[in-house]
Amino acid sequence: MPRFSLYLRLARFDRPVGTLLLLWPTLWALWLSAQGNPEPARLLVFVVGVVLMRAAGCVVNDIADRRFDRHVKRTAQRVLTTGELSVRQAAVFAAVLFGLSAALLFFLNSLAIALAVLAAVLAACYPLFKRFFPFPQLVLGLAFSFGIPMAYADTLGFIPLTAWLLFVGNLLWVLAYDTAYAMVDRDDDLRLGLHSSAIAFGRYDALAVICSQTLFLLCIGGVFYADSLGPIAWLGWCLACIYSLVLVRPLGQRDRDRCFAVFAKSHRVGLILWLGLLLHYESSRALF
Repeated sequence: MPRFSLYLRLARFDRPVGTLLLLWPTLWALWLSAQGNPEPARLLVFVVGVVLMRAAGCVVNDIADRRFDRHVKRTAQRVLTTGELSVRQAAVFAAVLFGLSAALLFFLNSLAIALAVLAAVLAACYPLFKRFFPFPQLVLGLAFSFGIPMAYADTLGFIPLTAWLLFVGNLLWVLAYDTAYAMVDRDDDLRLGLHSSAIAFGRYDALAVICSQTLFLLCIGGVFYADSLGPIAWLGWCLACIYSLVLVRPLGQRDRDRCFAVFAKSHRVGLILWLGLLLHYESSRALF
């Protein structure tokens, strides 16, 4: 059991925030593309895929960053850094997770499979971009957003323009919450020569988060308008806007704990939006 718990920690199964941040956009896309009635089998495949791919991404990230993590207070106790698991054990575990994820591809159509492969490549490459690219959060955003066109592609057989608007919106959302996350590690990243959007934005970091969050919500509003959604969905959107305003207010203080809290609580915005969609479609069915 102790050894098993090490693998759980390596894959961040003990910290589900990242999984939720990946899950909610996928669920938005599944509900929107199926007009509130996604097939149970498809829903199961996508949810399991989210869990497995996020876990695999965490393992790959820790393998790539193991020499940096020991110098960062927040990551110094990760199991590869402490030596509780070896790089070889982590690599085998990552291969198992990717293998299980690949098995899910048999349940998707060819377009969704092509998008899934591209998403996996981006997720695997993300840690390398921190070495040379000023905005690695954009690469993470791309990887975290591919569940959206995949859901549309597998449900409809094609990807409508609204799916790409949702994709762009989610990319901006990832940039917002992961920049807040990067603000926690900015001093350590500067010392280690790593790149992040928090460093690139400089003293405008908090403003960049607020602007990205605002543009994200506007994109979501554009999707809701294009899909002619009703007042319940728009109520969810309004609540997400209000919660976002409350959430990002402490960023100006640039306190590490407050910045981390913005990241850790951001998944609630996605939950609020999904609940609005869920209740919208349920109420529509009740009326007819």
